[in-house]
Amino acid sequence: MRFIIQRDRLVQSVQDVMKAVSTRTTIPILTGIKMVATNEGVTLTGSDSDISIESFIPNEEAGDEIVEIKQPGSIVLQAKFFSEIVKKLPKDIVEIEVENHLQTVIRSGKSEFHLNGLDAEEYPLLPQLSEENIFRVPTDLLKAMVRQTVFAVSTSETRPILTGVNWKVEQGELTCIATDSHRLAFRKAKVETENTDHYNVVIPGKSLNELSKILDDHEEFVEIVITANQVLFKAKHLLFYSRLLEGNYPDTSRLIPTDSKTNIILNTKEFLQAIDRASLLARDGRNNVVKFSTLENGIVEISSNTPEIGKVVDEVQSQSIEGEDLKISFSAKYMMDALKALEGTDVQISFTGAMRPFYMKPLHDESILQLILPVRTY
Repeated sequence: MRFIIQRDRLVQSVQDVMKAVSTRTTIPILTGIKMVATNEGVTLTGSDSDISIESFIPNEEAGDEIVEIKQPGSIVLQAKFFSEIVKKLPKDIVEIEVENHLQTVIRSGKSEFHLNGLDAEEYPLLPQLSEENIFRVPTDLLKAMVRQTVFAVSTSETRPILTGVNWKVEQGELTCIATDSHRLAFRKAKVETENTDHYNVVIPGKSLNELSKILDDHEEFVEIVITANQVLFKAKHLLFYSRLLEGNYPDTSRLIPTDSKTNIILNTKEFLQAIDRASLLARDGRNNVVKFSTLENGIVEISSNTPEIGKVVDEVQSQSIEGEDLKISFSAKYMMDALKALEGTDVQISFTGAMRPFYMKPLHDESILQLILPVRTY
């Protein structure tokens, strides 16, 4: 194998596939990056058997030559060393050549590295998915839906299913739900689908985080293929595979209250900043709790008291308060995460009592909802 390639394109592809390479793997060859050169271009693959990422660098794009293939072939190179080498090469052009016994030479300018390679034939094959059932989502919408839900997945392995985001596709609508049993994030949107199939799968939160980092904002659409145990995201020159979590996701529809006793409308940014200030003295471990109470004239008081540090009281003017007076306590971190995920300048918060879950959503927007369980302090 021998080819000459633009360094910046190689660096970008290596960084993309590195997101799937794990140092802790039971299959030693998966600590490497697989590189295959064909007459069309160069394909790089990284995998940790949960996530696999394939990045393709074409020979030319928009009339510019990116890769010149001298001899097709394949090799697996240690990801840790290969990624560091390509980042630090001196010139904009890199030559990669595989010699006898999988010895690989990387040349750029006056620099020459020799790396021991591994046989690409031993690298596990990527899943072959039948692509009958594809739906398409605009890239910016997909990234927004991930950002607005993935933070609420559980970080505890006691219930593995909760470490993922539940994706449902029904009648041209995608619904994403994440919960760690103390809070819940919900987002739905219309998607382009070619058939009426419906899906109900759970995608690991870790996979969605990596996908979001790697997707280019310039892409127009991402095609998504779902099978029994895998999901594939296809963008231009990029394939991102993730395994799905096994098991049934809990029915979360019962958690969302249908009625409310107190409704409050607040400016999202002002409220977020007040919670942030109140949490300054409530950062310690489990005491990250702020108290929220309604006062007269539409004022909301936000306070926090940590005996050994001090206390803080803050007030926010609401746009309206309807219903019963309220005193409630909740995690400042959960509230700040939820408010950052909401879009829109104003937020409506609906309470059904001091010890019942409450939810919030942007004013006049049913497509996104954040739910939080309160903390018992009163």
